[in-house]
Amino acid sequence: MLASESNPLCKSGGLADVVFALSKELVKEGNEVIVLIPYYGSIKRKKLKTTCKGSYKVKMSWRQQDTTLYETKIDGVTFYLVENDAYFYRDHLYGYDDDGERFAYFALAAKAALKHLKFKADIVHVHDWQTAMVPCLLKEEKPADAFYKDMKSVLTIHNPAFKGYLDRFYLNDFFNLSDDLYDTGRVRLEGLVSTLKAGIVFADKITTVSPTHRNELLTFEQGQGLDRDLELRRYDFFGIANGIDIEEWDPAKDKGIAKNFDVETVKEGKKANQKDLLDSFHITNRGGPVYGLVSRLSWQKGIDIMINNMRGALAMGASLVILGSGEYELEQKCEQLRREYPDTCGIYIGYNDAIAHKIYAGCDFFLMPSLFEPCGISQMIAKRYGTLPIVRFTGGLADTVVGYNKDNLKVADGIGFNDYNDSGLGYAVGLSRELFADKKAFWTCVKNAMKCDHSWKNSANEYLKIYHSLAS
Repeated sequence: MLASESNPLCKSGGLADVVFALSKELVKEGNEVIVLIPYYGSIKRKKLKTTCKGSYKVKMSWRQQDTTLYETKIDGVTFYLVENDAYFYRDHLYGYDDDGERFAYFALAAKAALKHLKFKADIVHVHDWQTAMVPCLLKEEKPADAFYKDMKSVLTIHNPAFKGYLDRFYLNDFFNLSDDLYDTGRVRLEGLVSTLKAGIVFADKITTVSPTHRNELLTFEQGQGLDRDLELRRYDFFGIANGIDIEEWDPAKDKGIAKNFDVETVKEGKKANQKDLLDSFHITNRGGPVYGLVSRLSWQKGIDIMINNMRGALAMGASLVILGSGEYELEQKCEQLRREYPDTCGIYIGYNDAIAHKIYAGCDFFLMPSLFEPCGISQMIAKRYGTLPIVRFTGGLADTVVGYNKDNLKVADGIGFNDYNDSGLGYAVGLSRELFADKKAFWTCVKNAMKCDHSWKNSANEYLKIYHSLAS
């Protein structure tokens, strides 16, 4: 696994969850897995117990970059940390003017690490734009090295909005690759080099994080400019829904919630956890449903239409707890909502893992009205805690939530809507009030949700099928 982040060492989003959880499950299935990530300053400050595995040079055109490799093991997964403080000893993972150069170096260093470690991988699995050039390097780097000859590659696209754009000059200056790759269009997108497109062209197989999102990426409207390139690889392109770490997210064992519960004791458990959640935010329970949101506060996540609809719900006796940070304007709109309803609306700007667990355990409904959502994991976590997700049917949300419609009570485990606007979410919120009022139907849906298997085992087996198809 080559990636720019991984739990539990460094995380900015769902990519980190996937890399670690998938790797853990593959190890459980008897596979030998190593994960290579940068040795960020934030990881160094954790003071991990590591073993130095030696140093080597990484050639970037005229530059020779010093690289040191460190090993640490977590939950059966072997991590190799690629050290170069000039690139990675910084305050944040991303967001720097030289990100293109930083991750070009990492791609080269991670590839070289395999040879340094004498780890002759069957499969090199790369994730997103930061490592997507590696399949190209495996096939196009000159002179060819026999050590890499039989390695097959898989690219997983987590966030197609970030394409790894670089000026064509850097194809040689960073990657030691020929301009011919740009001139023939194999790595060219919108007049620039795109490392993500390079991965799409050169990887042996491509995946993304849900079946519906895979189909969306093949359309002009939702393909993020990658639809034509993905169409050419249609039969090598698969959608595999992410799972969740069922050991971390287990209401029966979670030490961070007020009362543990399972599907048989959910009523008592939800009551205790809801009181704990509302008390911690000094919120009054007026008898209406309690809604929760754990999210980046971003236009993509539907925060605007959420605020508009929750204003009406709060006026009718509901409660709301928001955990997240992001765009300043949306943060301020959330703050304004709290000022309007100080007794029933609680907000924490930022991220706090302990509060996240309380929200999943203590709410009746969990809001995910996203404009687009490649997979999403919060809806699956919410279901495991008996909190019914309210989702827009897009990407992985459509694949993992069965929307209640009064005629499907035996299988419904959430509420869904299609139209991305105030009335679309308004329909879903109205339906949630109706469902909440019908206690028998409500608790049936809650138990349906808790019985769903969103573990990584099923997803890992789908990845293994792809790996074996390449290695056979």
